[in-house]
Amino acid sequence: MMNYQELCQQVCDIARQTGHYIKAQRKEAWINIEVKGSNDFVTQVDKASEQRIVSALQGLLPESGFIAEEGTSDARGDVYNWIIDPIDGTTNFIHGLSPYAISIALMERNELVLGVIYEIGLDECFYSYCGAPVYLNGKEVRVSATSMVKDSLIATGFPYSNYSRLDGFMDSVRYFMEHSRGLRRLGSAATDLAYVACGRFDSFYEYNLKPWDVAAGAFLVQQAGGKVCDFNGGDDYIFGEEIIATNAESFNEFKEVINRIVR
Repeated sequence: MMNYQELCQQVCDIARQTGHYIKAQRKEAWINIEVKGSNDFVTQVDKASEQRIVSALQGLLPESGFIAEEGTSDARGDVYNWIIDPIDGTTNFIHGLSPYAISIALMERNELVLGVIYEIGLDECFYSYCGAPVYLNGKEVRVSATSMVKDSLIATGFPYSNYSRLDGFMDSVRYFMEHSRGLRRLGSAATDLAYVACGRFDSFYEYNLKPWDVAAGAFLVQQAGGKVCDFNGGDDYIFGEEIIATNAESFNEFKEVINRIVR
């Protein structure tokens, strides 16, 4: 039987070690910046970091497959698959701006069972595994208890290539400017979700996201007592390119606002 606690600690070690490498390489990142798409960048550090992570995780679970942003491995496992973003927030990283984070999740068949997010700038490791609470550098954390949107601090991300839903998104920005404590855009969806899990943000929503952006964070939010769904209120938030993540108390109101305004 899989020892998820031991495995999670090993993944945390891998994330921290890779994070130290990324931080050390930061000054050289400008040497080789590639454009993957409109405002979508990758550096040699992203690629090297993903190779390090994939190699280390293969050593832990040789039978596992990978869903990784930079395509280091396209092998799929029959039971276990790692979902990896070596640097979530590459644009921030390029410009020397925090946050940027490593995101690693493990999916067992169709269920997430482990999640680790290491935010490099503040040296903060958020982690959990099935049956466990969420920990931040060894201390247990939970989502906030804020019960209403008007009292919430909300995080989102700006679309950088897919503007097909921009009108509805901008309507939601206006709504939350007028009906919440504030709206923040940090530039790293993984960090946003980790911050919902530890109660710094009350809610997060964004569209045009990939599995490696959200898998670990969505798992952490749920393990910390929060709720996650797609914009319709369904469960297609890992591969469906849209996500709502909130604490449990404000979930219904927040979901209704997104469903009405954005969708």
